[in-house]
Amino acid sequence: MTADRPRLEVYDTTLRDGAQQEGLSLSVLDKLAIARHLDDLGVGVIEGGWPGAIPKDTEFFARAADELSLRHARLAAFGATRRAGGQAHSDPQVRALLDSRAPVVTLVAKSHTGHVEKALRTTTAENLEMVRDTVSFLVREGREVVLDAEHFFDGYVLDRAYALEVLQVALAAGASTVALCDTNGGHLPRAVADVVADVQDATGGRLGIHCHNDTGCAVANTLAAVDAGAVQVQGTLNGYGERTGNADLVTVVANLELKRDQPVLPPGGLREASRVAHAVSEITNVPPYSRQPYVGASAFTHKAGLHASAIRVDPDLYQHVDPTEVGNDMRMLVSEMAGRASIELKGRELGLDLSEPALLGAVTDAVKTREAEGYTFEAADASFDLLVRRVAEGLGQADGVPDYFHVDSWRVITEMRPGAGHGGATSEATVRLVTGGSRAVATGEGNGPVNALDAALRTALTPTYPELDELELIDFRVRILDASHGTDAVTRVLLETADDGSTWTTVGVGPNVVEASWEALVDGLAYGLLRRGVGSRA
Repeated sequence: MTADRPRLEVYDTTLRDGAQQEGLSLSVLDKLAIARHLDDLGVGVIEGGWPGAIPKDTEFFARAADELSLRHARLAAFGATRRAGGQAHSDPQVRALLDSRAPVVTLVAKSHTGHVEKALRTTTAENLEMVRDTVSFLVREGREVVLDAEHFFDGYVLDRAYALEVLQVALAAGASTVALCDTNGGHLPRAVADVVADVQDATGGRLGIHCHNDTGCAVANTLAAVDAGAVQVQGTLNGYGERTGNADLVTVVANLELKRDQPVLPPGGLREASRVAHAVSEITNVPPYSRQPYVGASAFTHKAGLHASAIRVDPDLYQHVDPTEVGNDMRMLVSEMAGRASIELKGRELGLDLSEPALLGAVTDAVKTREAEGYTFEAADASFDLLVRRVAEGLGQADGVPDYFHVDSWRVITEMRPGAGHGGATSEATVRLVTGGSRAVATGEGNGPVNALDAALRTALTPTYPELDELELIDFRVRILDASHGTDAVTRVLLETADDGSTWTTVGVGPNVVEASWEALVDGLAYGLLRRGVGSRA
C-alpha cells in the first residue's frame, strides 16, 4: 500500500439495506449471527439497522452491545436527520441513535432538491440546517458520523451546487465521511467517476460510495468511484437489497485485492469469503447463486474437454485467479462434452484414480452413453462416483459398489379418499427385497409416491443397516427431457440426500417419473452407506 493509496474502509449494510430485499426477513438472532460472520470476513463497519424506527433493530443494538465481541468491525446505527423545524437534541429518532450505543452513526440526508421539496416538504435552506444541526450534535456526543447523501447522483445532475452544498455542510459540521448514493441505481461507471472526481476536487472530503444494481453496474460503479477518489465502499453480502440489489461487497473487495493489489481486508480475510457468503445464505434462506463471481459454486467450474486438457497441464490457463484465494475450489463437470481429461480430473477431485487408460476409456464411454439417454452427472457427483466404481468392477480392477440388497419388486399407489379435500391424497408403497440374508416385505406411506417409497425402503433396510437412520432426503427435482412427448416424455430426477455433515446428489432417468425417482433413491442410500465405509450385510 502506497502513501497515495489510503486503505479502503469496507462498510457493510446487509443487515439494513440488504434486508429490504423482497422475501428476506431477518430476526434479531439472524442479525447477530450474520454480524459475527461479517466480522470474520474483516469488514470495517457493520450497519445494524434503524434503532428507534424499527423495534427489532432497537433490540439488535441492545443485545449486540452485550453479546457481540467484534475483532475487526464497528457497529453503525442508521437513521435520518432531525425533523424539519425541530432540534436535534430533542428529536426522539436522533436520541434513539445515541441510545443504541453504536460508535458510528450513519445519517441519511436529502441532496436532491426535488426530494427536499416533495418528500420532506421543506425548504432547501431548512434541509441544510437539519444536516448541520444533527451532524454537529452527534459529533459533540462523541459519535463518528457518516452522511449518506441519498439520490446524490440524480440530485447532482439536477442542481450540482445544492448537492455539493449538502456535503460541505455535513463535513463542516464534523462528518467523517460523506457517502454518495446512486439510490435509483441508474448511473453508469464513466458518469459516476466524473461526479466523484468533481466532488473530491470541490470538497476535499473523505468520500464513500453506495451503489444499487439497477443497471447491472453496481460493482463497476463502485470500482469507478474508488478510482476517482472514494475511500469507503458500501455494499451488501451476496448483493442483497431491494429491486435488483446493492453492490456485492465480496465481488468489490475481491476485485480490489486480487486485481488492484489494494489491501482492503485484514490478512486472511478474503479466504473466508466463500464460507461467509454461503453461511449467510443459509441464515437468510436465500439460495446461493451458483454463478456469483468468486464465491459461487460454478465460479471455477469447467465443463468442456478442451478446457480440461489445458487445466490438467496448468490450472491457471483457464482461471483468472487461484480459487483458494477466496476460499473456493475448482470443479470439473462430467457431461457429453467431457473428454478423457475432464473425467480423469473429476475422478481425482472425488478421490478416484482413473489414470489407467482402459478404465478411463471405459468410464468416458459409459458417461457419454448415459448422457445420451438423458442422464446428467454435472450436478450428481454421487452417481458419477457409483458409475466409476461399477465400471471398474466390470473390468476387474476394483471391488465396485457393495451389494447391499437385492430388489425383487416394488409398487406404489396414490389414493384420494372421499372428503379428503385439496392436498388430501396419500401414497402407499410396497417393496420386496433380500437383505441381511433374508427376504423382507415392507410398506410405507407418504405425501407422494417418492416419499412413500423412501419410507418403505428404509423400513425394509434399517434393521440390517441402522446407519440409514442418519440419512435424510432433502431435495427432489424433476425435469421433462422432451416436452413435445407430453405425459409420456422421458423424465430426469435429481435427489439430494444428507447426513449430519454432507450432502450428495444422485440422478435417475426413465419414461416413468416414479421409476426414475426409485433409481435415484436407491443410489442415494447406497452412496450414503458407501461413504460411511459400510460393507455388504446381504
